[in-house]
Amino acid sequence: MHLLADKVQRLSGRFGHVGFGWSGGHGAMVASVIGILWLGWRNSPEPTTSVPCIVRRSMRARGFTRITLTRTVQRVMSDVQHQHIVTRFAPSPTGALHVGGARTALFAWAYARQQGASPGGGDGRFLLRIEDTDRARSSDAAAQSLMNDLRWLGINWDGEPVYQSERHAQGVYDAYVQQLLDAGRAYEDDGAVRFRMDRDVAFDDEVYGHIEVQKEQLEDFVIRKGDAGGRFPTFHLAVVIDDHDSGVTHVIRGQEHLTNTTKHVAIQDALGFDRPTYVHTPSIMNPDGSKMSKRDKAKAARKAAVDAQFDVNGLQPAGISADRVQAFIEKNNDDDDIADTIAHHLNVVLPEIDVRDFRASGYLPGALINYLSLLGWNPGDNVERFGRDFLVAHFSFKRLGKSNSRFDRDKLFRFNADDIAAMPPDNFAKTLHGHLAERHGDFADGLDDAQFAMFAKAYQPRARTLSEPVTLAAYLLVDDDAIAYDQKAVKKVLHKADGEGLRVLHEFADTLAAVDDWSPDTLEQTVKTFAESRELGLGKVAQPLRVALTGSTVSPSIGDTLSLVGRQRSMHRIELCLERNAIRA
Repeated sequence: MHLLADKVQRLSGRFGHVGFGWSGGHGAMVASVIGILWLGWRNSPEPTTSVPCIVRRSMRARGFTRITLTRTVQRVMSDVQHQHIVTRFAPSPTGALHVGGARTALFAWAYARQQGASPGGGDGRFLLRIEDTDRARSSDAAAQSLMNDLRWLGINWDGEPVYQSERHAQGVYDAYVQQLLDAGRAYEDDGAVRFRMDRDVAFDDEVYGHIEVQKEQLEDFVIRKGDAGGRFPTFHLAVVIDDHDSGVTHVIRGQEHLTNTTKHVAIQDALGFDRPTYVHTPSIMNPDGSKMSKRDKAKAARKAAVDAQFDVNGLQPAGISADRVQAFIEKNNDDDDIADTIAHHLNVVLPEIDVRDFRASGYLPGALINYLSLLGWNPGDNVERFGRDFLVAHFSFKRLGKSNSRFDRDKLFRFNADDIAAMPPDNFAKTLHGHLAERHGDFADGLDDAQFAMFAKAYQPRARTLSEPVTLAAYLLVDDDAIAYDQKAVKKVLHKADGEGLRVLHEFADTLAAVDDWSPDTLEQTVKTFAESRELGLGKVAQPLRVALTGSTVSPSIGDTLSLVGRQRSMHRIELCLERNAIRA
């Protein structure tokens, strides 16, 4: 009943102003019906009083006949039930898509798609608007990057993206500014235009409830910049006008915008706009409780550069001047490109903050969507693993929480590893090859088709991300002479017990040289048979082999590892290992 009343309240102004398909007289009557229905329900002594009872009591007193009343209410209720839901995502193209923004887009998309998919539902629409009024910081490249990341996540929008800069050029915002000036709700101030906050403001939010702010706590604010700012509208004016002109019914955004909403509803009221439903979602925090910010990457890269006494001229080959690097180190900018390039040079892993970071690290879009959905929203019934269709079917504002969420990378790792393990092998190999070709071209090009198929099969069970196999299997592309041995592994596996590992490795080399079938299964069985014949555990043979072949004790099964390295290189690496790690007197 509360949901119906809320819809009726929101629609009352719309029916009265535009008639919603009726002639003017009928539109006025419909507006009256809705208004009376709403007031009757609010004032009813019994909260559960049915709609027909409320309407009968209220309308009979106003002279409506039963037939007219019934037909009108039925039509009104039908349109309320089939209300067109419109949501939007409105990023600023000043940088990469933050995971918090991605979650906002995901929730807005899911709600719109749910309305379109539900039986008897309306035509849910999800719009994309590029808020590029900050011309100094906005770029087309950033806008395209945002859209590419949304597509990668599977978040599709309806119609063409709307650019605020284009609407500004068309004079859309200036017309509304003049309307506010003429009505005395705005005034000029040193070339700029300010909105007059001269009355109390109250609004309802689906998550945080009823909010009231007294006028004494509010200040006038700029809605259009002066000549120095190109007379562009500020965020507060443009967002209100664009939402209205696009027919947005539900504004879903982060709680950092909650304080902005007082400004927005004040402008809406001044212009006679219907208010959309507001839904503010809790923030995403780091594990330590600090806000998960784009600056986290710059902070980590800056610290690494200072600790390593990084030469500011070191990035010139990458087209980044010493002045820009110095400004970055002195905290005068938080340039993502500089942070990423420094991290690459220093072999430092930066925290993933933006969607593109998670893409580069090799996360699957489904795993990221699943995890982001759980930050601030709970599907209930202890359900954690689900896909897009489940989210669309079950998303609701009622299950959004108020408390901020902490980003748990270990949990995301588990989600991603589970999804990788569950992929059909052929699909995994194709997905892995596409990722490596884009992000690690040298590695992808270094293996032929047969080797890559074997590589994908060997690493699928142990990969947590699509990039992890590259790190784990770096030994495949290293020259035999360049193998670096983990000295802890050498001492523990080869030198322990007076060089037992070296002796086993030397003996097994002769057995291995006689193997004709260099397939993983045959090689695995050869190692097992050799170990059993000498009453050794499998690890007593496999681990010395791993050190010889990879330089460490970490690799897929020993049969897969031998097969991947190949016969000639395996024999050569065993020989080199015995020579270089011999116990010296």
